[in-house]
Amino acid sequence: MKNHATQRHFLGLNADFAVAMLRNSVLLLLGLLLSFQVFARESLSQDVVTVDQLPSEAQTTLILIKQGGPFPYAKDGVIFGNYEGMLPKQRRGYYHEYTVKTPRARNRGARRIIAGGNPQSSGEYYYTDNHYQTFRRIQE
Repeated sequence: MKNHATQRHFLGLNADFAVAMLRNSVLLLLGLLLSFQVFARESLSQDVVTVDQLPSEAQTTLILIKQGGPFPYAKDGVIFGNYEGMLPKQRRGYYHEYTVKTPRARNRGARRIIAGGNPQSSGEYYYTDNHYQTFRRIQE
């Protein structure tokens, strides 16, 4: 039996116990983060919206994209980086973003259409109404 005076303690806990708790917490957190990434990527392929289900402002933006403009916002057509990896992985410059007018918004709002490939003709469009947190593939 160990002498109580020779046992190592951390924050009032036995050091071995504290290390085990820390390790298990890290593993649990890692598992949660990884499962969230898998869920987010899997849900992408299932989330679809048809053109007629889009808000009228998004339908108008889609028409403008296909005809090449003119666009009402200066940032329309800029490269969308896909830094969060929510859309299928592609080379930089593949995706472009376009603002969808939000009624009563004082700024550009949170709604966007992201176009993949050649924006006018690719047929690859994604809609977000929460500033890139989630996307739905637009089915034409």
